[in-house]
Amino acid sequence: MKYDSPQALLDKAQILAGFSLGELAQQYQALVPENLLREKGWVGQFLEYLLGAESGSLAQPDFPSIGVEMKTLPIDRQGKPLESTYVSVVPLTNLHQVQWQGSVVQQKLQHVLWVPIIAEKQLPIEQRTLAMPFLWQPSPNEQQTIQNDFEEVIETIAMGRIDTIDARFGDILQVRPKAANSKVVTDSVGRDGEMIKTLPRGFYIRPQFTAKILQQQF
Repeated sequence: MKYDSPQALLDKAQILAGFSLGELAQQYQALVPENLLREKGWVGQFLEYLLGAESGSLAQPDFPSIGVEMKTLPIDRQGKPLESTYVSVVPLTNLHQVQWQGSVVQQKLQHVLWVPIIAEKQLPIEQRTLAMPFLWQPSPNEQQTIQNDFEEVIETIAMGRIDTIDARFGDILQVRPKAANSKVVTDSVGRDGEMIKTLPRGFYIRPQFTAKILQQQF
């Protein structure tokens, strides 16, 4: 589905607010998985399908024609985010070619459709309910902080110091392992410029920051 503006996408998304995933699945004849351990991305993929996202797994925003990325945001009944939000894979090789401008992180976070979902652990998946979606763009300060976090990570990896990056790194973006298990490894740069094997990593937005976005919005 092609939208002619972010507002048109928002209008479509807001129609879904108040429905549970079970009700929406029934309406669109989709199967709700029994648990999300094996199908972690199901909720996001289902909503992408409902809203007609065009990108699939390509490294670009979900709605490239209007430059908007969709992010589901699991929250509790008090509106507190329950987890960090995945953005993209962290590049670990050919880092001389990686720059902030035009990076996947920059493209995906310049305009976001947030879809909060009341998704407390004890709620069965089909009872988890969509709250009111909204559009968000980072302020110049937030944009600068995200850029600084990104560049610091890339620089640290390029210097062969990937082992020093832990969850405390970064103000808004954090880096976490992004693999099904510890047997999945990929190439990166070692301290002497040699190739080493390491876990794949992902860029995530800290829940403290998404909490702040929600407070500003509601």
